[in-house]
Amino acid sequence: MKIIAIGRNYAAHIEELNNERPSEPVVFMKPDTALLKNGAPFYHPEFSEDIHHEVELVLKINREGKYIKKEFAHKYYDEIGLGIDFTARDLQQKCKQKGLPWEIAKAFNGSAPIGDFLPVSEFPDQANINFHLDINGETRQKGNTSLLLFDFGVIIEYVSQFFTLKTGDLIFTGTPAGVGRVAIGDHLEGYIEGKKMLDVEVK
Repeated sequence: MKIIAIGRNYAAHIEELNNERPSEPVVFMKPDTALLKNGAPFYHPEFSEDIHHEVELVLKINREGKYIKKEFAHKYYDEIGLGIDFTARDLQQKCKQKGLPWEIAKAFNGSAPIGDFLPVSEFPDQANINFHLDINGETRQKGNTSLLLFDFGVIIEYVSQFFTLKTGDLIFTGTPAGVGRVAIGDHLEGYIEGKKMLDVEVK
């Protein structure tokens, strides 16, 4: 399986990082070694002093496909869950300043915790899904899919031009505003429509 992630997909998040608004989806990938499952703790790496949380809705691919048209995209995922795209912001900035790829800042071990998934049948309106992230009991990020620059269908149509999607692949769909640093001892809890979906401790 592979993890495909979309960057800069919420306008407020673009603004908070002073990034340029994209005209098409910004795509990057993480290896399977980035995955954290079943509430496993996230061990803060020694190579960064500025690890940021980025909570995101995650699509789970259920069939193989490429060059998928937007109108058929809904046939290629049957579950929606929640994940965190941990980002070593200090490493990312160094790489960007030098014009270098920034995989080391996004794709390191444990950088993609995922929680539970729900069947798409539980989401009558996928253009209006609320989700949020609490840290130590305080809400830090809130998002709604109505604010996506590129919706699920556009994302799947775009990425499937370049990468054949396979059963079990995960697509992280972008993070809303409110990203920030995590510290050892932090307790992260993620929710979709008020239902707790993800629980991660930073150690």
